[in-house]
Amino acid sequence: MSGESSRHGDTTGSTYTDPGADTPEGYRISKRSRMMARAAVGNATVEDRIRQRCAIAVGDYAMADLLRFRNGPVPAALTALDGGAPILADIRMVTTGIQKKGHRSRICVALDQGADLAKSRGITRTSAGFLALAPRLDGAIVVIGNAPSALQVVCDLVRNGRKPAVVIGTPVGFVNAAESKAFLRTLSVPSISTEGTRGGTPVAVAAMNEIITLFAERGNAGSGH
Repeated sequence: MSGESSRHGDTTGSTYTDPGADTPEGYRISKRSRMMARAAVGNATVEDRIRQRCAIAVGDYAMADLLRFRNGPVPAALTALDGGAPILADIRMVTTGIQKKGHRSRICVALDQGADLAKSRGITRTSAGFLALAPRLDGAIVVIGNAPSALQVVCDLVRNGRKPAVVIGTPVGFVNAAESKAFLRTLSVPSISTEGTRGGTPVAVAAMNEIITLFAERGNAGSGH
């Protein structure tokens, strides 16, 4: 697999789809935002598509330059969606934001798992949730937008042999957020992350939704749940 892809380029086309925009006004707003992001960020690669959407999600083109892609995460995620792989998210806000149309993957929230484990070990509920979900991690799409501790646990599980299809890890904050994402980038797992303390749920959701949009554009859309 390749390392990081970071190539920017000129806009290469004018076609646009957004499965999440289901009214004419919503589509017009989405399309205009995308046109502006294309001009600012570039449109040469699928990674640029994700950069565009993440910049739109936070209203700041600087976010595009903070994104890091390791080990071919986009093709890995598209293959996982094609196989109906589960999407495992850290918190409910992430699961709420992920598009339900355009794919057939089930979305599970770690926060709802491992309550007894969190209490007995004194760890965060999201960390305990991913420990409880460890047997389901292999081949799954992991999306972490909020909890650095959860990303640290997922990284430890990967280091110890678990093999998710891809990890989108963009937790935000001043405590362990930058460190957990840096750890993720040292692993061989396909991943999308942000550099430093910035990121958050909107970035993780935007990256996942753009991958779903790419999947739907390729004629692979299935029914939602």
